[in-house]
Amino acid sequence: MKRNHSIPSVSVIPVLVYPDVRAAVAFLEAAFGFSERVQIGEDHRAQLAFGDGALIVGDVRGERRPPRPGEETHAVVVRVEDARGHCERAREHGARILMEPTDFEYGERQYTAEDPAGHRWTFSETVQDARPEDWGGTTRNGGW
Repeated sequence: MKRNHSIPSVSVIPVLVYPDVRAAVAFLEAAFGFSERVQIGEDHRAQLAFGDGALIVGDVRGERRPPRPGEETHAVVVRVEDARGHCERAREHGARILMEPTDFEYGERQYTAEDPAGHRWTFSETVQDARPEDWGGTTRNGGW
């Protein structure tokens, strides 16, 4: 893949719509630990980084809208080193915790939060290397 400094270098980049891009960037940095890498316009878009991943925050325009209360149309999963500590940071900055950190049979400790615009986030800490067949999954196409 060719390098272009105007777009994150990762393969998949979710775009989430927020009513106020600057407020969203401030929240995502403070509560979830993202880092803004590019600001586009005063309140149009922003590119954020987290580890080796990326996210674009977009403004409301045309058909783009943030989630409506009581609906879940998507969720973003982000891998973290310490789910419990990350959860406390998110809570302190106003994230609504929907599920406290919980250990799952597939080797992950996860919690779920909702940001002020209604986007759902699952933060996942690996606690053990679990084969999918050990918990009811099936490895496909080599499982990478």
